[in-house]
Amino acid sequence: MPKLAEEKVADGDCKLCPKFTQTFMMLGKKWNGLIIEVLLENPQLRFKDIANAITKCSDRVLCERLKELEDEQIVIRKTYPGTSRVEYALTARGQELAPVMKAVHQWSDKWC
Repeated sequence: MPKLAEEKVADGDCKLCPKFTQTFMMLGKKWNGLIIEVLLENPQLRFKDIANAITKCSDRVLCERLKELEDEQIVIRKTYPGTSRVEYALTARGQELAPVMKAVHQWSDKWC
């Protein structure tokens, strides 16, 4: 994802940090949070297992999101030589999102 310029909020002088903006754009993109959550609960999964866990996401979109998360170094795609087996897992960077996801769970339990 390209670096984002600082953005003005409403009509005030407040500016959002570009790193914060970039992070929320990545985490807030439809399905990314659920993909991360599924991989936090299951350390290594095949594409079909992720697709079965997130049933409303089309295979095409899931493939795109996994590639984007791979580009962001949140997810790693593991291939097994001599087979067609491919699995996905969170990188160390992705695993560090566990407390963030836990906080989202706590917030949603309280307010949703």
